[in-house]
Amino acid sequence: MLPREFFLRPAEELAPALLGKLLVHETPEGVAAGMIVETEAYSGPEDDGAHSYGGRLTERTRVQYGPGGYAYVFGIYGMHWCFNAVAAPAGKPEVVLVRALEPVRGLELMRRRRGKDPAGLLCSGPGKLCQALGIGKAQYGLDLCAPPLYIEAYQELPPERIAVSPRVNIDYAEKSRDWLCRYFIAGSRYVSRVPKRFAAAATLAELRGKQPEL
Repeated sequence: MLPREFFLRPAEELAPALLGKLLVHETPEGVAAGMIVETEAYSGPEDDGAHSYGGRLTERTRVQYGPGGYAYVFGIYGMHWCFNAVAAPAGKPEVVLVRALEPVRGLELMRRRRGKDPAGLLCSGPGKLCQALGIGKAQYGLDLCAPPLYIEAYQELPPERIAVSPRVNIDYAEKSRDWLCRYFIAGSRYVSRVPKRFAAAATLAELRGKQPEL
């Protein structure tokens, strides 16, 4: 399991660092896990795409104001759940939305929960991955550094394998809608299906001004 210190960094740093890590959920039904292949960073009070924009503190956002490494789970459309990892030290309400996983463990359990056969569709979106892993309201606030819901090391990715684009479904955000805060593994067939305008704008290596490692 990743230590608390791993999460105590800004969301824009944590989001690409989570790619290649394994999200694991242990339940009475069994264990399901997937490699994180797509994330989005939400950077708190200055980010008008974030739930904590303007310092908003509600019962829903309260876990964001604690230290990084806890689960922020929220519902959408009255039927789906979205899983986020809280980032940054206490007092800085930043999170990383996990948008897609590559199934690794518990494939049959995921299929029973989702009713889908192709592995590429089981976790290719925030709501899908939560259903496949059995994540919902009950997992809000769980410590991600300990069972039953946790993140562990799995694969290390060089910056040239990480693609970057604007975030999806935040057209309401006037200031931040075009920020390059969505990160995904280039070429992965497990990322969520999004409009073409969210194709990679660059790689993380290019954004950092680095040459690909040889």
